Amino acid sequence: MSDDTIRLVTIGRIVRRRRRLLIILAVVGALVGYGTSLLLPPRYTTSASVLLPGAWEERELLTQAEIAASSVVVDRAAATLGWTAVSSSELQDRVSAKATDGNIIRISGTADTPERAQRLSDEVARQFVAFAARIAGDTADPAAEAGPEALRKTVAQTSRRITELADAAGPGQSVESVQTRTELTKLRTALQEAVTKLEQADPAADKAGMVVMGPAARPAGKAPPTRVQLIVAGALLFFLLGVIGHLTAARMSRRLRTGPEMAAALGAALLGTVDVPEEEPAHRPEDRGPVARIRRLLGLDVRWDVPAPPASGDEAGRTIRHRRVCARLREQLPAPRRLLVVVPEGDEIAGRAAGRLATEADGDPLLRVVKVSASRPLVPDHGDESGALVVLSAGNWTAGELAGIAEACADAGHEITGTVLAGPVRARPTRSAGRLPEGAEPALAVGDDARRGSV
Repeated sequence: MSDDTIRLVTIGRIVRRRRRLLIILAVVGALVGYGTSLLLPPRYTTSASVLLPGAWEERELLTQAEIAASSVVVDRAAATLGWTAVSSSELQDRVSAKATDGNIIRISGTADTPERAQRLSDEVARQFVAFAARIAGDTADPAAEAGPEALRKTVAQTSRRITELADAAGPGQSVESVQTRTELTKLRTALQEAVTKLEQADPAADKAGMVVMGPAARPAGKAPPTRVQLIVAGALLFFLLGVIGHLTAARMSRRLRTGPEMAAALGAALLGTVDVPEEEPAHRPEDRGPVARIRRLLGLDVRWDVPAPPASGDEAGRTIRHRRVCARLREQLPAPRRLLVVVPEGDEIAGRAAGRLATEADGDPLLRVVKVSASRPLVPDHGDESGALVVLSAGNWTAGELAGIAEACADAGHEITGTVLAGPVRARPTRSAGRLPEGAEPALAVGDDARRGSV
């Protein structure tokens, strides 16, 4: 699997064969999420809206939002609220503001109770409006501040002078005096209208009247992440970590999974593949400890990184495969045909296949089965055997372990004649029980025809 693409079928196989472990990991993650929710205090969030009348550009609205959440406004709100258990810096972390459509600044406050969250949002909104009004009323330029007031004084003086000139023109007994008084009155009216329009066009006058759009709503539920969200997130996180851990372990695995790879690691030819029906694993004495029981409980004693065994043919077909291997051995071995069959310890499939080969060979060749440790292999010394035959299954051994077995055979004086790959299959109802009857011919020939057939 180290070079295979990760597919959905691989993830499905992990979920099916490691479902107990994944369920336990999800439960542990849910407990971790629950414990995290106990450590985190409850938080409630609500918002208050402030309307900014007039024409505002987007950058100006962003500036006002920054002012609403600034330390100046928050410090004023903190001084008014008088919460001794919460510092100003912590309170500033709980306040945020953003500009929305319609020239509205939405100020959000977060606290440990719904009442405090409501008070915090309302107070920050009020302090923001007061601070913005102060900024609009004050200006850093004295000339700019004195300009409109001086203009008003000049207009008032001019209006009085116009009145004096109108009075000096007489009571209006002549046509000239009436025209003069009429022109002066029009001039005074136009001057007052111009001042009024100038005041209405003042940007500061347009943008000064901010309004708080009602009190903030009292929050009905906790702000995220809630306890349920933490529990679900913890369960999902641990479940995904379990799946990713399985995939990572499979990617890092160096176990050989094909017959040619294992034959190359042993330095011998692959003589054939035999099928071994699956059986319920027998509980050996070393598998009765607490660790073994935990592995069985979690399903760790079942391989997940190998595909499901294919369905095999009947018993006659499996017998033919074993007899083909025996026929090839008879062709390769000189007389007397004696052979040492080496099986790695712990490979139950290979052990059963070796026993079946010894039975089918019926003494020709004479097979002696020995089990060796893959970590520290020790093969019996060379006797009457003509060589060694290695029987093993795929997906259990690394190239280094197989090279160690090959070196152990060479040290004992055995030349590896060949390799046999044993594969598990799902047995179907058999057509005949046990071995074929004496004199009965299988469906396929074993001699020269077997060499031309496929394994």
